[in-house]
Amino acid sequence: MEKNVALVLSSGGARGLAHIGAIEELEAQGYRITSLAGCSMGALIGGVYAAGKLEEFREWMKTVDRKKMLELTDFSLSLNHLAKGTRIIEAIMDFVPDISIEDLPIPYCAVATDWKAGREVVFRRGSLFEAIRASISLPSFYEPVRRDGMILIDGGVTNPIPLNRVVRHKDDILVGIDVSGHDYQAQSEQQEALAERRKRAASFSKQILNRLRPDNIEFNHYTMLSRVSSLMIRQNSILMTQLMKPDILVDIQMSRYGSFDYDKSERLIAVGRQKTLQAISNFQTAQQHK
Repeated sequence: MEKNVALVLSSGGARGLAHIGAIEELEAQGYRITSLAGCSMGALIGGVYAAGKLEEFREWMKTVDRKKMLELTDFSLSLNHLAKGTRIIEAIMDFVPDISIEDLPIPYCAVATDWKAGREVVFRRGSLFEAIRASISLPSFYEPVRRDGMILIDGGVTNPIPLNRVVRHKDDILVGIDVSGHDYQAQSEQQEALAERRKRAASFSKQILNRLRPDNIEFNHYTMLSRVSSLMIRQNSILMTQLMKPDILVDIQMSRYGSFDYDKSERLIAVGRQKTLQAISNFQTAQQHK
């Protein structure tokens, strides 16, 4: 019997590269993805997969280092965004041609947010890349997409893991891959350990400099706002999983990787595979005991 999957991929910036590993592991375990819904980076990975170009995208990501990330960032002088976001989409379109969503071989949708109306917007028709570009419009970083009187920003603001938007088929398995969470406790422990190592530096001059370094340097206006935003998104994703109760939930909370670690794609993909295999194993064991 085929194990058909309705797959939902969350927001999460570069951490969303773990979605590639999750997809690869699902297929390796004999699961067949028959529909997709995604938000932000999840919309991008899901759209590329639905277009049949996931392997090409993975190979391209291997070429992305810090220098290339800078080249792909088309900085803007606008008051409401830092980058236009056109250059990155055009680079991906070099090997993933745009297509109408309704012409994709499997049902797909992407979630964005209308900043003006304060509501979720679901793309099920029209240009695949317009939908992706709207869904990844990180507030204040990428230029919002203006469409039909709307100002569209990142879907993670309203629905970071759109389990309620994916097309369902009879007897399919609802699978959610959630990379929206951070393991803040582990991050804090790592930072404390690093601070201690710095204070025990070999040279006397380094010891003096490190002791003069403020202990709370990581606690500033930017980190405060960034964490508050992340915590709100995380709580929304938790509420959605409790509401929809996916058959398999791959909850990947990371401590080592952040939203802009696009140059670490292979490591993030490996994390996605490992966590998905573990979740599948738990699901199959539970099914056997029913």
